[in-house]
Amino acid sequence: MKYPIEILEHYWKFSEFKSQQEEIIEAVLANEDCIALLPTGGGKSICFQIPALIKEGICIVVSPLIALMQDQVNTLKSKGIKAMALSSGFSYEDIDRMLDNCIYGNYKFLYLSPERLQQDLVQERIKQMKVNLIAVDEAHCISQWGHDFRPAYRDIKVLRTLHPTVNVIGLTASATAMVVNDISNQLDCIDPKIFKTSFHRPNLAYLSLDCEDKYFKTVQILKKYTGSSIIYVRNRKATLEISGYLNNIGITSGYYHGGLSVKEKDTQFETWISNQNQVMVATNAFGMGIDKANVQTVIHHNLPESLESYYQEAGRAGRNNDNAYAVILQNTADEQSSKNQFLNSQPDTTYLKKIYKRLCNYFQISYGEGVDTVRNFNFKLFCNTYNLPSILTYNGLKILDRTSIISMEEQFKNTAFLQIVIGNTALFNYLEKHPKQALIIKVILRSHEGVFDHSTEIFTQTIAKKTNLSEDEVILHLNALDKAQIIQFESSKTDAQITFIEPREDDKTIHRISKIVSQQQELKKVQLQSVFNYIKNDGVCKSQKLLTYFEETDSKPCGICSSCLKQTKHSSFSEDDLKTILTLLEKGALTSRKLEALSHFNQKKITTVITNLLERELIELTKRNTYILKTS
Repeated sequence: MKYPIEILEHYWKFSEFKSQQEEIIEAVLANEDCIALLPTGGGKSICFQIPALIKEGICIVVSPLIALMQDQVNTLKSKGIKAMALSSGFSYEDIDRMLDNCIYGNYKFLYLSPERLQQDLVQERIKQMKVNLIAVDEAHCISQWGHDFRPAYRDIKVLRTLHPTVNVIGLTASATAMVVNDISNQLDCIDPKIFKTSFHRPNLAYLSLDCEDKYFKTVQILKKYTGSSIIYVRNRKATLEISGYLNNIGITSGYYHGGLSVKEKDTQFETWISNQNQVMVATNAFGMGIDKANVQTVIHHNLPESLESYYQEAGRAGRNNDNAYAVILQNTADEQSSKNQFLNSQPDTTYLKKIYKRLCNYFQISYGEGVDTVRNFNFKLFCNTYNLPSILTYNGLKILDRTSIISMEEQFKNTAFLQIVIGNTALFNYLEKHPKQALIIKVILRSHEGVFDHSTEIFTQTIAKKTNLSEDEVILHLNALDKAQIIQFESSKTDAQITFIEPREDDKTIHRISKIVSQQQELKKVQLQSVFNYIKNDGVCKSQKLLTYFEETDSKPCGICSSCLKQTKHSSFSEDDLKTILTLLEKGALTSRKLEALSHFNQKKITTVITNLLERELIELTKRNTYILKTS
């Protein structure tokens, strides 16, 4: 048997493990049930991947995040390790074939969602596999007290019935003691080994800054700390607006949100990861698979929905152990804005029933039918069709997704249907004179059956790759063929794909989840209040607040957060500070904002220094609200 360090060196090219990784791997190899709480960037996946590679057989990995599953599968494949993911969009025949490959094809990893695990075919095939380990990623989702509870996670314990002698490892980046205990119970763990690293990040300064002009403060921070940065915002529109603003003033920036195509996401990510762009402006869709050690600042333009999610997002800064900064920009409107977003815009069961019925009608799904059907979805068109408010409807669809009524994968793409409407001979006579269009049609004929007989869904992105054309060029040529009456072609843009997990039963469907929905909305209130308490610079160290939330009670003040700095610095100044302002004013009149920017003093300090200089009658305020040196 190979040693874990040999596997690490061979596949990951590292010469040593991170904190606790080796101990966790050894416990897994000893067939112990384990629960591992490792912070963001702590290397959770290695803790189950290395023992699974050492053991004979296949590892079953359960994860709720399709993009993360695919990212890990791609990474494993790039190392020459056989892995697959049963994500949405596969037919029964596809799944049947893929599961057979897992039984007979020497695969080492099978990734699947908890919803897939509920299918009889999947359970039957897993029973036939030689399973060596069960790994549950994002294990906090199994607990009703976790910050992203998913009821389907409760059914994971069926794997323990199918393979009662196989041990399990649950992995998460953040969980309270109550959640950890719930994870253990729900996974039917036997005397589990609990591994938990401290949540303390001594190199990370947590800052909550009061500011009415968040754009101005953001630019100040990015010019002071010029390293790689992430700015988290609330919606897709804000990613474009802030990124555009930063680029216009010379700060290189990209944007990232769930509605981008895979190609656009990859382009934006690569430009940022290679340091061509200083800043990535993103929604919380940006987070999975990020492995960039030199992020210097993470800035939140809006309040996070929970301290669990904030700790994970803020923790993407400073992984190289250099000084780093996690900043929340806040103003007087933020608390009410957060309540509107996270509480007041959450649908009740009556509204959930309404949008569920509308969704089924939109796709013409009959009562008792629809299970396992996959539909391309245009959210804006859906809302416009039924005159539905977008925020309330989006949150409702996310609830239906979390509670496994549907699976919603947010991803922009072109959908297209094509039928050839002329005969074979006439088609090829036409294509002889149009070589680029001929290439496209030949690719379609080789990969899509029935295009002469009926309207068939085609995949323009795949055709573009095979023809070395852009997707826009492919669509342009197909539209030309449609105009020439060679084909009938229809295309549209979608921003999501929806899989119906349950048959349509209207009110009955929603009644089954009503208690869960109510319980989760009460939990959101508690979590949001914890965020409100955290952002106050009330003299209690921010690092200690976070650690106390995660039940580490023996910490000391960090000395570098905004609360600690307020205690020691905001009201104090030296004679040198006075000289700094006087020197700046020797060049002419300046506003307090300009003085703040040039001196790098914080807002409260600049106010204190200016007040002192006015009291000493060394400066005076002009009618234009600028400050000048006072002449005798």
